[in-house]
Amino acid sequence: RAFIRQYLAENGIQTTEIPIAGKKHIFVNQSASAYSPLFRLKTVIAHYDRASGTPGANDNSSSVFALMDFAIRLKNYKGIHNIRIFFTDGEELDENPEISSSGEESPGCKVNGQSNKQTKNQSGSQIFSRMGAFGLAALFKKAGITNDDVYVFDCTGRGTIPVLGETILPPGVPAKFYAQYKALEDRAKGIIRSASHYFMTLPVPCSDNAGFLVCRIPTVIITMLPDEEATSYARNLLLNKELKDFVTHRKTSTSSKNGSGKTFSQTEAQLKDLLPQTWKLFHTQNDSLQSLTFQSFAITARILDNLAASKTML
Repeated sequence: RAFIRQYLAENGIQTTEIPIAGKKHIFVNQSASAYSPLFRLKTVIAHYDRASGTPGANDNSSSVFALMDFAIRLKNYKGIHNIRIFFTDGEELDENPEISSSGEESPGCKVNGQSNKQTKNQSGSQIFSRMGAFGLAALFKKAGITNDDVYVFDCTGRGTIPVLGETILPPGVPAKFYAQYKALEDRAKGIIRSASHYFMTLPVPCSDNAGFLVCRIPTVIITMLPDEEATSYARNLLLNKELKDFVTHRKTSTSSKNGSGKTFSQTEAQLKDLLPQTWKLFHTQNDSLQSLTFQSFAITARILDNLAASKTML
């Protein structure tokens, strides 16, 4: 946290620390002249915390550096960009992120009635401590900020294929929220497409997008994968129908336990073997600088620059 603030300060950019329920998020201060109420605001997020015992080079220092350098470019941006940047705390929790300290399942990536009920039944501090950016999202909602386009960048330091996380909204989601999310998803696809010849929409592990989705704020997540890993993962999804559920509801790092805290069954272990190698590096000593690919940063920078240039009338 101190490094991020110092890095930006040395480049003439001031930041504000936002403490919420024990987490310390960082907001990048920018000139008011860069904003217009005529266009939709675009909130861009990367979590700066990392799992204990890992260098965290890809998860998530890669995206943090991308956003810090993006903020520096925005300092000299000519005209309106309507971008606001947050570095969030508390995305990395523990080995079983879907289980709350009370033993109940947390909302995770599900956006349905059950999740909302559980949100209400658990204390605010408990939810905040479990969901990273949930506290920030709740603050947005309390302030009436529900019409932003929210983009989460996570693990963007390996490969040349941008991946837009696939979120399946279940039946019963309010029609307005569904329409807002689909419109955001379409805008995100257009922005990524303008920055890269190839991209994929695939199921990815939950990140800070989960906290915003639970608060009914449309949010997309962008990550990166090497070409061969993305292609192999897409093929495995077609051949193994259980793989999507495994990715969206269970741990996908090197943990030997599933989302319920139990040792993987033989079937779960087999599904885990089908995940991209990049994801198997998460939370290990191998998530190192040497694992990153420099091409990834150029592609991420183009996505971010095109995001700044895009404008959606309100």
